[in-house]
Amino acid sequence: MQQPTSAAPRSDADLLDLSKADRRKRLFAVGIGNFMEWFDFAIYGYFAAIIGATFFPSGDPTAEMLSSLAVFAVGFISRPVGALFLGPIGDKFGRRTVLIITVLSMGIITTLIGLTPSFEQIGVAAPIIVVALRLLQGMMVGGEWTSAAAYIGESAPKDKRAQFASVVTATAGIAFLVGTIVAAILQATMSEAALSSWGWRVPFLFSLIMAIVAVYIRQKLEDTPVYEEIERKRATGTIEITTLGTKFRAFVLTLAFAGIFGVGLYYFVTYSNNHLTNSVGMERLNSLLATGSAMVVYVAFNPLVGRIADRIGRRPVLLTGVVGLLIWAIPAFMLMNTGVPFLAFLGLTVFSFFVACCAVMCNVLLVEVFPASVRSTGSSLGYNISYALLAGPGPLIAAWLVASTGSLISPAYYVMAVAVLALVVLVPMLKETRHVDISHG
Repeated sequence: MQQPTSAAPRSDADLLDLSKADRRKRLFAVGIGNFMEWFDFAIYGYFAAIIGATFFPSGDPTAEMLSSLAVFAVGFISRPVGALFLGPIGDKFGRRTVLIITVLSMGIITTLIGLTPSFEQIGVAAPIIVVALRLLQGMMVGGEWTSAAAYIGESAPKDKRAQFASVVTATAGIAFLVGTIVAAILQATMSEAALSSWGWRVPFLFSLIMAIVAVYIRQKLEDTPVYEEIERKRATGTIEITTLGTKFRAFVLTLAFAGIFGVGLYYFVTYSNNHLTNSVGMERLNSLLATGSAMVVYVAFNPLVGRIADRIGRRPVLLTGVVGLLIWAIPAFMLMNTGVPFLAFLGLTVFSFFVACCAVMCNVLLVEVFPASVRSTGSSLGYNISYALLAGPGPLIAAWLVASTGSLISPAYYVMAVAVLALVVLVPMLKETRHVDISHG
């Protein structure tokens, strides 16, 4: 794509002259890389119990599960560090550059987790290695999500930004779904001993192949029209000035909508399966079928939510999602706690609709609330700090609540608390952003 030669500023409507074929290529490239990244993250969650016994053996399944989920949370602690490193790269060198770095690094790191010897083989070095790799993995995942949101949003037609944003959230859902299917197949076809010994490692090792394919596809992409326009403005000294107050407001909003999205997502895709098997006592295969079936519906919800948001706006859809999670959290756990697969599926399916509302709106708002020149850095910092503080510890807090209170409904209280915090910020501060010019500043 040639750089524009005119010094006259242009709106985002003028910038998005990409062909349909080019847009499809961009969607596919971002989608396949995003799938790979979140498949890697998903399989850790699904095999949390086995990983806990492999690297943190204590003889107590609850303690092992808590240790594994604590390491899951560790991957979120490093996200702000990744944001500090990868965000400025995205603003200075382009969104595409970050997308290549993250997908290759994630593939290598996940493969190394699959190759790490067990505690029995190398002692305390095993959990140390896993924790270190999870820290690196968290850095890459944080950079991937916000860079994918920026790349897709800045390549989308103005009236379809939410629909395009739903590609990122839907492919993440597909990744978790495929992770569920892989886990179910391994569970159904392997003995417990084989699965615990080496079977769980197979999908981790496969990640490197997917990473190589994703890098090959992404390196053929050009950067976004919005980023190229920002580069032109920098060169001509015509970039708009954005106040510190505007940037701070965008940051606070991101903490709110990313926080409730992250908590809802990881309850749905990571904790629910472990809750059904370890707390409720459901057979692992039935649990995987219930959560996997709900994931299919969740994936379908994402483009639907995108279309609705492009028609009626971001604010009503996001608030529907937040209020829905607040109201439905307890009924969802009551249905899961019956131990009946269909009722668990029903509870999770309704829950997943509200998660989808928060998911798609999070991605499109990451693009629409931040000025273009600091979008990569600002969105990455806000999103990943929120995840480190609220979303990452979510599954661990849920498991701890059950272990400490004995109540199988208690995890719902954390979702509700985060939803209330989000509403306190979003109701007075969030303005409608559907028609904003995303090439500004």
